Amino acid sequence: MSAKDNFIKVKHLYNRAGFGISYADLHKLSKKSIEKNVAGLLKEAKDDSISLVSDTESRRQMLVQAGLYAKKDLTDEEKKIRQEITRMQNEVSKDLNIAWIDKLINTTSPLREKMTLFWHGHFACRSNEPLYAQQLNNIQRTHGLGNFKTLLVEVSKSPAMLQYLNNQQNRKGKPNENFARELMELFTLGRGKYTENDIKESARSFTGWMYDKDGAFIFRQNLHDEGTKTFFGKTGNFDGENIIDLILAKPDTAEFISRKVYKFFVNDQPNEVHVKELGDHFYASNYDISALMQKMFTSEWFYAPENVGTKIKSPIEFLVGLSREFYVTYNKPQILIQLQSSLGQYLFNPPNVAGWPGGQNWIDSSSLMLRMRIPSLVLNDGEIDFSGKADPEDEAVIALNKNTAANKNSKPKSYVNANADWSKFLSTFPKGISPTELTSFLLQPKLNDKIIKMVSNNKGLRSTAVEITSMPEYQLV
Repeated sequence: MSAKDNFIKVKHLYNRAGFGISYADLHKLSKKSIEKNVAGLLKEAKDDSISLVSDTESRRQMLVQAGLYAKKDLTDEEKKIRQEITRMQNEVSKDLNIAWIDKLINTTSPLREKMTLFWHGHFACRSNEPLYAQQLNNIQRTHGLGNFKTLLVEVSKSPAMLQYLNNQQNRKGKPNENFARELMELFTLGRGKYTENDIKESARSFTGWMYDKDGAFIFRQNLHDEGTKTFFGKTGNFDGENIIDLILAKPDTAEFISRKVYKFFVNDQPNEVHVKELGDHFYASNYDISALMQKMFTSEWFYAPENVGTKIKSPIEFLVGLSREFYVTYNKPQILIQLQSSLGQYLFNPPNVAGWPGGQNWIDSSSLMLRMRIPSLVLNDGEIDFSGKADPEDEAVIALNKNTAANKNSKPKSYVNANADWSKFLSTFPKGISPTELTSFLLQPKLNDKIIKMVSNNKGLRSTAVEITSMPEYQLV
């Protein structure tokens, strides 16, 4: 393989397995084989948990809330206390969002965080309790490249998921089928691979899976249905982990997960031959996620032209990639919450249990125009019009930034207030690099004649970078 071909492949690998790569690092790493680069990505995958949310304070608030919710009539003072706790939880939830965005931008383990982002969408979950949201995020980070069974069990036992899918109300005699249904439909098998009776029997098996007042998993034996169940044609006194084992025994599960991984990392239109290849490998490895990723990233088809520069970046991939590429510092990082909301991917707040649909759904005429404006505003510190896009809760973001116009009828605006480290960015390139060469590095799709002609006479690299990142082609990875 030529040095140029390997350069292109390594660049593609780091764009998909992470959030991009600097020119200097690419030049160095492209001297190694793809196999060594993949091994390096897996080796660098450190588990660096988020610890922003205080266990002690969160549990104190939960105890107070539980006491207040137990009352039928609240005094005015008690209503104020409940409202204040809700307000504080909302603020901490925003801080948690920013903490993860900061980690995504600055991580030295890009594959670990990219996998956490993948599982965040796969096991989509919303929780008003930031401690629970943080716990689930850390579970996905800790086990995201480990064994899928371990990850699945830990997610299933997390207070966030038990609460979100109502398993806290699942008890013998009154089974709640919500979690049991989504476990098979969205998390493991997909539609058509189970029966309605399988859902009912699975729900009975998960009775008693709950969390206590401290937000820790607890199995309440007295609420568990110990009767005989029949699931996938097998009969026994099953509990939740027995059900998970029976689900994982089906090769369909390995193929379902592999297809989701393929669509996220390779192409929105899955090649079923390649999906089957990945699924068989995943199943044979006893659901080793790292083995699955290594198989995918070292396959020749991963680097085929139809899989390069053809995926639309998710809003998070776009914002994180831009920020990492230009070493951006957000002086008031609350703006990142506003940008997520406006672009349609607000971390910790998926639209539903199915997660974000992705692909072409990321782009409409409004969001594309905003995406194309963001680079020049982030890199040149500008103002964004959020008219019609701001959520009521996010108005505080606007207030925290520079003052908007005094006229109350004026459109809501916010200032990015960010600094790109242009010196550091430009220092990663060899002296004498041309605007065309810079453009070729910044874009994943191959350059066409129109783009080459547009930048060939540019005088400055900085202006070229702003121009290129503001093009539709920069939205592809």
